[in-house]
Amino acid sequence: MLAVRKLGPHPGISLDIVSEPSDLNPDEVLIEVAAAGICGSDVHVYEWTEGYEFMRSRLPITLGHEFSGHIVKTGSHVTGLAEGDLVSAMPTSSCMRCAQCAGGEPHLCLHRRTVGLTQDGAFSRLVKVPSISCVPFAHDVDPVLAALIEPLSVGDNATNLGEVAAGDTVVVLGPGTIGQAAAWSARWKGAACVIVVGMNDSIRLRTVEAMGATHTIDLAETSSFKERVLTINGGRPVDVVIEATGRGSSVTDGLSVLKRGGIFVSAGIHGAPVTFDLTSLVRNKQQIRGAHGSQRRSWERIARRIAQNPESVRPMVSLELPLSDAKDGFERCLAREVSKVILRPSS
Repeated sequence: MLAVRKLGPHPGISLDIVSEPSDLNPDEVLIEVAAAGICGSDVHVYEWTEGYEFMRSRLPITLGHEFSGHIVKTGSHVTGLAEGDLVSAMPTSSCMRCAQCAGGEPHLCLHRRTVGLTQDGAFSRLVKVPSISCVPFAHDVDPVLAALIEPLSVGDNATNLGEVAAGDTVVVLGPGTIGQAAAWSARWKGAACVIVVGMNDSIRLRTVEAMGATHTIDLAETSSFKERVLTINGGRPVDVVIEATGRGSSVTDGLSVLKRGGIFVSAGIHGAPVTFDLTSLVRNKQQIRGAHGSQRRSWERIARRIAQNPESVRPMVSLELPLSDAKDGFERCLAREVSKVILRPSS
């Protein structure tokens, strides 16, 4: 079968013919992939930027961790799932043996593995995953929208950590997929004002507007980020800032508009250490919290939300391509010509 592969620690991807998954474990399921999204982290892997060296020992590997599909085979110990079910799967699997797992926090597992990053992923026709990772959807849900559950749950986790509440003003730095998801989640939680900030990123800023952001700022068109944010918010600092850029300067920018006692959530992957004024943060009693991945309860909540209001997330999807055109999809993402590209491995 055709697969999108990362062969070595250098820029680029390869389209290769690989064997179909075999030796299904008793607790695994085999999924025929219907839709798989190109994530920002996939683009970083494509470019081989700083922050992804942890993959080196796992290469070569099939990429892809945002996906949905139909179960075609179940392991002998699998219950609650059946052939034909439409599912997505949480990409990170936990060992269930370490102290974190034993303490009821499997999302903090010391030995976690991730589909598409440390084990073969969903940029292929078939992928096998632990059954416990699967989150089912109703049969009438569009598989393309079901494939959005992973980034949507990551954004939801960021707003949870930010304690976003009804009436809040939230600034989201970065209009990429995670920024879009965070803005969507903040509005869903009742934020009165959601300001999304980008740079020369008109397509993705329009996307996030369609998903409910109340304001967008293109830094290419303004000389003062802080002034624009404060003007929009009636001269007041904001309640929560969510950073989803991976750019070090965004931390200082975000803290500059955050209220005393406010929460700054960092969800971006930074390729280098970040310097900021810690004394100012301490004196302003601000908090910085790191957001990475999500938990099952977010996945289940987002699955229900997608089923109830599919049109609220459909604007995320700019383009659907066959797997054979994956390189074109990656290049369009790099050029910021699109929001979310969905690959269709089974088409």
